[in-house]
Amino acid sequence: MDIFEDDAGTGQGGNAPEYTVSELSGAVKRVIEGEFGRVRVRGEIGRVSRPASGHLYFDLKDDRAVIAAIAWKGQAGRLSVKPEEGMEVIATGRLTTFPGQSKYQLIVDDIAPAGMGALMLMLEKRRAALAAEGLFDAARKKPIPFLPEVIGVVTSPSGAVIRDILHRLRDRFPRRVLIWPVAVQGEKCAPDVAAAIRGFNALTPGDAIPRPDLIIVARGGGSLEDLWGFNEEAVVRAAAESAIPLISAVGHETDTTLIDHAADLRAPTPTAAAEMAVPVRMELLAWAGEAGARLVRATRQRLDLRGQRLSDLARGLGRPERLLDPARQRLDLWSDRLGPGLSAAITRRRAEFNRPAGRVQAGLLASFIASERR
Repeated sequence: MDIFEDDAGTGQGGNAPEYTVSELSGAVKRVIEGEFGRVRVRGEIGRVSRPASGHLYFDLKDDRAVIAAIAWKGQAGRLSVKPEEGMEVIATGRLTTFPGQSKYQLIVDDIAPAGMGALMLMLEKRRAALAAEGLFDAARKKPIPFLPEVIGVVTSPSGAVIRDILHRLRDRFPRRVLIWPVAVQGEKCAPDVAAAIRGFNALTPGDAIPRPDLIIVARGGGSLEDLWGFNEEAVVRAAAESAIPLISAVGHETDTTLIDHAADLRAPTPTAAAEMAVPVRMELLAWAGEAGARLVRATRQRLDLRGQRLSDLARGLGRPERLLDPARQRLDLWSDRLGPGLSAAITRRRAEFNRPAGRVQAGLLASFIASERR
């Protein structure tokens, strides 16, 4: 806009057009949006605000300037990286103005970490915060069941990971497997995995869909960005809160995610997780057979030792026949005396009976004769 001076040189601009505040704000808005339709801005995040509306407000700053940034509710839910204060990012969006506060701002539709260093810094910061809450403490770890009846697997339903797990379980010790399909990469990964872990825990034992005895969260290898969903706070908290023992098998052996720290056991690969979940059936049968044979040998040896000990003690007690010989002799002696003794007793009793019987007969006879005489 040009400024015109009057003839007196007062600089009043008497011939300049007049604008309303709204007209001027609209003109500024059109200029800024026309010159900076879509931009990528690198800066450090500061002052993050998440009101109940679901919109996301934050600042992008460097050592000399600050730009206000907004991610509307629909865009905020699709961001692959959630902004955190102090994080260095590259924000992509369109520059516009907000006339109500006379300021310009960036409407953001994508955020990416400004290099691996920024991503690692954010990861370490989150790890330290969750560790301070005790989510990674060894005391929270639950033992893995020796032979689970039902195993729940949280992974993509397609791809090599689920095939490798099922194949290894089938080779080692076939078990019932429940698969909860999830996205293992991208913006849906974290909410899907957290919901799957909590969903398995919500099942009731004995129902048509039984509650698993063990959960395996698995994904193949990938870059730090590919595996980032397993570093999200929602996934870590779901793993730490799981009442069902959980094995984390995310990535390859060199990959480490935050769910590995919260899980009860970390497997270097998905295949290794299947090996940790169940023993080898044939090895278990061989061990059981060998243990049974050892038990039989030990029992037989114990019985032989007890028999030998009994024989040794029996020799010290003497032969039972000798202990019975005196009793047998006494029995024979009393047997020989029993017959004559009974005969003598009968004769004695008969004589004692006959004496009063004779007196009774004599008295009866005398009474009879006396009665006849009268």
